[in-house]
Amino acid sequence: MHTTGGYLLYAAMTHKYVFDYQDGDIYWCSADIGWVTGHSYIVYGPLANGATTLMFEGIPTYPDASRFWQVIDKHQVNSFYTAPTAIRALMGAGDGFVAKTHRSSLRVLGTVGEPINPEAWEWYYHKIGNGKCPLLILGGKQKRVGI
Repeated sequence: MHTTGGYLLYAAMTHKYVFDYQDGDIYWCSADIGWVTGHSYIVYGPLANGATTLMFEGIPTYPDASRFWQVIDKHQVNSFYTAPTAIRALMGAGDGFVAKTHRSSLRVLGTVGEPINPEAWEWYYHKIGNGKCPLLILGGKQKRVGI
């Protein structure tokens, strides 16, 4: 059981300080809304800070593997938080899907869930973040809420 103020304050503060939220930033956590990461970092944290938060329904490879990167460009996302599983799937689709987009609005990248392997980290940092975005490796156990 979470107390209303305690949990909401926790989600707001971790969103603000861990993701370096600045007024006007566009934030996107691609987690499922039913997962603790989803409701904490799609809804509670960003909205408590007055952030614009993006909600996405679908899979990252439909209609093609540039879908996430197109969404980032279209909505000028500044902070992007996703799972290593998605990163590996998109990496496996090839760099051509990334090259079709710019992702120049990105300022912070993050991963959540299982550990990220070195090859996926390198690809995410260099190809998606253009070698300029800090990459936060967060999470671990699904039942643990804390970053």
